[in-house]
Amino acid sequence: MGFLHLFIVNKSGGLILHRPLGPNAPRIGTNEWLRIGSTFHSLHAIAAEAGPTKLPGNKNSSGADDGIEQIEGGGIVLKCLQTRTGIKFVLTAEPGTPDLDAVLREIYVLYSDCALKDPFYELEMPIRCELFTNAVDNLIERVEAGGLKSR
Repeated sequence: MGFLHLFIVNKSGGLILHRPLGPNAPRIGTNEWLRIGSTFHSLHAIAAEAGPTKLPGNKNSSGADDGIEQIEGGGIVLKCLQTRTGIKFVLTAEPGTPDLDAVLREIYVLYSDCALKDPFYELEMPIRCELFTNAVDNLIERVEAGGLKSR
């Protein structure tokens, strides 16, 4: 069990962050990550439109547009949190990794606290904030050491 990758996609489908989170994470080149981010964005939009049932107002429990929330495959789980502003936080992990929802929500809080408050960060642009990346690394270490506990 363990976390593999974190990637964040902006509302227009551009990849703004990708990070391997564990030693078992496959090494993927930057061009492939850009393709993965835009492909996931497109699949998320198609799933929201093609779903057999619609949520009230086409919104999920967090108020964001309906779409892909989780994909499980052979040896991998992909979990997505879409914010009300359209940013998608996507976490991949090995099956059986606990607290994926809570970790995604905590990463969103870290993004709000670290990246958005950085005076040099521009919305929709790649995240180059050392405070955010260090905070994500610390969060993953905390979770892997003994579960998610409040700060």
